[in-house]
Amino acid sequence: MSSAGFAHHGGRLGAARVAYSQAPQPWIDLSTGINPRSYPAPRARGVTLNRLPDTGELSRLEAVAAGAFGVADSHRVVATGGTEPALRLLPYVLGVVARAGGGAVGGAGAGVDLGAGGVGIAAAVVAGPTYGSHADGWAQAGVPSRVVADAELEGAVGDRTALIVVNPNNPDGRVVGRERLRQLHDLVASRSGVLVVDEAFAEVTPQASVADIAGTREAEHLVVLRSFGKFYGLAGLRLGFVVGSPLVAARVRGVIGDWPVSVDALAAGLAAYADHQWADRMRLQLAAAARRLDGLLSRHGFEVVGGTSLYRLVRAADAPVRFERLAAAGILTRPFQHDATLLRFGLPGTPDGWRRLTEALAGFRDA
Repeated sequence: MSSAGFAHHGGRLGAARVAYSQAPQPWIDLSTGINPRSYPAPRARGVTLNRLPDTGELSRLEAVAAGAFGVADSHRVVATGGTEPALRLLPYVLGVVARAGGGAVGGAGAGVDLGAGGVGIAAAVVAGPTYGSHADGWAQAGVPSRVVADAELEGAVGDRTALIVVNPNNPDGRVVGRERLRQLHDLVASRSGVLVVDEAFAEVTPQASVADIAGTREAEHLVVLRSFGKFYGLAGLRLGFVVGSPLVAARVRGVIGDWPVSVDALAAGLAAYADHQWADRMRLQLAAAARRLDGLLSRHGFEVVGGTSLYRLVRAADAPVRFERLAAAGILTRPFQHDATLLRFGLPGTPDGWRRLTEALAGFRDA
C-alpha cells in the first residue's frame, strides 16, 4: 500500500501492520494529533459498569466541561460520544434544505430556530485545507459542500450557508482570531446561516476559543465543537461536546438520547476537566516536546511549515518516500492527498519512541 492509502485519517495501525508486516514492533503511531501523555483518569468499577450511566453525572460533566470552556450556562454544553459523530449529526440538527422536492433531508424540517429566525442550511463551506469529515458529513446529508481557502471565506457565504472553521486547523495549525470569527458569525447570521467552529485542538490555544459566546445573544448562530480525547490523550473513550444556543443544545440532546457517553467517559471527564493544574503543566510540556520535534525534523531535511504543540506539519520533496521508509521502521506518519510533499508528525510518547524516530531519520542519509 502506498502513502496515499493512509491519507484519509490518521491512526490506521491495522492497515499499517498488514502493509508493512516486516516492520519492527511495537509500532509507533505518530499519525494522529493525540497527546501521548494521557491524563491519569479514573475508571468506572464494579456495580457502576452494571448499570446505565447516571444522568445526574452527565449533567455534572457538562457543568465541569462548561467551566473549563469558559461557558457560563452549562445548559448550552452537550456531551456526545466524540466530535466525529457530533459533526456528522449537525446537518440534521440544524436543518438542511433538499436539493429537489422542496422538503427537508432527514426530517430536519425548516431547521432549528437559533434565536433570530429559523435556519435551513442550503450549502456548506469548509475553510481548508483541513480534514475531510466536515465536508463529507454535510455531503452525506445531501448538502452541497466545498472547501475554500481562508482568504475566500467571506465571498463564499451565501444564503443559508453553514460555514465550518477548524480552529486551530488540522493539519497546518492555522489560528483564526476571535475578532475575525465574530465577523464571520455576523456575516453568516445576516444570511440566515450558521458558523460551526471545530475546536478539537483548542486546549493548546485556549485564548482563541469562542466557546464562551456560542449560542448567546452575542453569537446566536455560532455552534462550537470540542474534543476530550486529543489533549487529554484518551481518544478511545470517545467523548466530545457541542456548545450552542439552548435550542440547539436541546435538539442535540433529543436526538442522542439519555445515555450518549459511557461511564468510563463520565469518570474521566469529571476528573480531567476539574484538574486545571494538570492542564497548565501539560501545555508547557507539549510546547517543549513540539520544539524538540521541530529541531529533530529540521536536522533531517524537513521544513516545518505549521502545526500545533500536539502535531507538526512538515514538507519534503520526497515525502512519499520518507513515509515509506518510516513505515518500514515501524513508525506511522500522516500523508495528505491535497499535497504529496507534506507529512504530519505527532509527538513520540516515550524515550524509546524518540530514539527509534531519531534512528529512522538518520537512516535517510544512508539510503
